[in-house]
Amino acid sequence: MFLIHFAEETGPNTELAWLLFIALGFFFLMVIVGWLTSNRKGNDSESRHEAHLSPAHKEPDDLTVLEGIGPKVAKVLNGAGITTFEELAHARAEEIQRALDAAGLQMLNPEGWIEQAKFAATGNTDGLKKLQDELKGGRKK
Repeated sequence: MFLIHFAEETGPNTELAWLLFIALGFFFLMVIVGWLTSNRKGNDSESRHEAHLSPAHKEPDDLTVLEGIGPKVAKVLNGAGITTFEELAHARAEEIQRALDAAGLQMLNPEGWIEQAKFAATGNTDGLKKLQDELKGGRKK
């Protein structure tokens, strides 16, 4: 209402009313462009997430076949983004330990799991079996 009254007002300052309308139009244009851009970025992240879950993505491995990993630990590892032997083989023990501590699982040593996962990821079942014979609960005897 003020703008209409301002635009209709006669006097020395009414000559610049068009400048106010251009500035407001530019402001609203930037708001719309920003909204569309942020909306598009959200869609890009969704498409990247869908591409990550595409059929080319490896199926999760049964991590419980490794000595010392039971269903609870496997669930924690899956929650931390470790679902395959290859991912576990390349994981850092400190990161896994933080996830275990956050889940309230104490007194576990992920280093033996990483070593076993290296054999399992390459398909070396003989090496895995030999290593597991030397372990008890995922730790060296």
